[in-house]
Amino acid sequence: MQQLSAQDAQFLYMETNKSLSQVTSVAIFDPSTAPEGTVRFKQIIEHVRSRVHTSPIYKRRIYHVPLELDYPYWIDDEHFDIEYHIRHGRLPHPADWRQLCIHLARFHSRPLDMQRAPWEMYVIEGIDNVPGIPKGAYAIATKIHHAAADGMAIVNFFGGLMDIDQKGTPVMPVKQRVTSARYEKPTPFQMSARGMFNGLRSPVKVAESLMKYAPGIVQTAKNRFVEKQREAKASVPLTRFNLETSPHRVFDSTAFSLSDFKPIRGLVEGATINDIVLAICSGALRKYLGHHKELPSESLRSFVPVNVRAPKGSLQETEQPGNNISTMSPLLHTNVSDPVERLTAIQAETKEQKAARRGISARLMTDVTRHIPASTQLLAARLMMRSEMAGRMTNVCISNVPGPQVPVYMNGARLVTQMGLGPLSDRMGLFIAVTSHNGMISFSATSCRRTMPDVEFFMECMRDSFEELRLAGTESKKRTTKKAASKKTVNKKKTAKKKVNSKKVSSKKVSTK
Repeated sequence: MQQLSAQDAQFLYMETNKSLSQVTSVAIFDPSTAPEGTVRFKQIIEHVRSRVHTSPIYKRRIYHVPLELDYPYWIDDEHFDIEYHIRHGRLPHPADWRQLCIHLARFHSRPLDMQRAPWEMYVIEGIDNVPGIPKGAYAIATKIHHAAADGMAIVNFFGGLMDIDQKGTPVMPVKQRVTSARYEKPTPFQMSARGMFNGLRSPVKVAESLMKYAPGIVQTAKNRFVEKQREAKASVPLTRFNLETSPHRVFDSTAFSLSDFKPIRGLVEGATINDIVLAICSGALRKYLGHHKELPSESLRSFVPVNVRAPKGSLQETEQPGNNISTMSPLLHTNVSDPVERLTAIQAETKEQKAARRGISARLMTDVTRHIPASTQLLAARLMMRSEMAGRMTNVCISNVPGPQVPVYMNGARLVTQMGLGPLSDRMGLFIAVTSHNGMISFSATSCRRTMPDVEFFMECMRDSFEELRLAGTESKKRTTKKAASKKTVNKKKTAKKKVNSKKVSSKKVSTK
């Protein structure tokens, strides 16, 4: 028997009728590279069927404990039917980008059937009129409940489906990664016994966690007090993203070349790709809110999930899906007008928050929350969702999940681009998913019609923000190159002058003799 972790269960408890805890990954394929130049829907089903054994996500469902007295269990879906989970449709005329975005937003808005394995694929054919995408391409949108997987678990889920070439050589070794052990349904006695044991154990485990970190707790408390005083001065402003959302989702996406990020990184020493991602989003938010005359004088604050899985090959590494994430909440410095200064401030902010996350407070919170009873977790989650507290902590969620940086295929069709749609909640009405693949990086926005009725304009703001940083990086590189060339010329002249002087000295010596 396997129970959901406290973090996995949290995504179930925080769900409402209009705030669904599900993520959707979108992959667009070019069938012209397939052996026969086309890929049939039946072939896609059979390919997925052949890789079902690579992840337990496919064939297990959630089984709730009566009255939610303990965390739910994963059990085998006894009625698993792969054809129920994979469906298909076609874009209506004119089969353009807008129609694709509408289709994806509607698919993402529909809830999953939680009586079955919590995932669903939607194959969208006939993408015939989208610039940059080959005519006849098709998309596969895969929706998974967040309780089953976080961003990196979804990457691994797709890794089991992808091939390194048109011949069907898997990206990941297609081994029996899921053991033959079954996810059996627990009996009422087993659930009662484990629920009672967990309930009695929780206070002990929480106390153990507190004692484990006792030597550093006092210093952490002092540091936190100082941080709280500073955060009070930089309060989170109320924006349109912190108001009640509607159940009607909107979606749009844009992509940039990763090669353009290199000169941008040169603008600020120590800047990472993630810092640039935050800076691009910050500039877009500044432009968007400024256009609507809603730009606050204080900086917006972001909610950034961070993968905390053990490194590949380490003893702590696990192939089990689910959630294993921590978070940061850096300021985006949207009150800074200069893009380079904004990037500098963001780099300093994230550096400081990463150091704090590695500290005792982050480890302590992780250990303590693992042992909170299910009933307490459920009550806290529902109180949080009904209060205005959530909307006063951050303004926007930004998730950056890297993908493979080489060409990959499925059924021989080449993967052209990837995008993502994330969950929304009241007072968190904008989710920006950032995905990368084969030298390209995509920025995808999920919102609702009430919060962002003009999502296309927000994408324009995103492109303008990127262009500002790209131009600044290019100009800086030119100046550096010019300076280096000038220095090289000066050094050449000095070397030539030394040679001339050396010859003069030599000739003088000869004449003296």
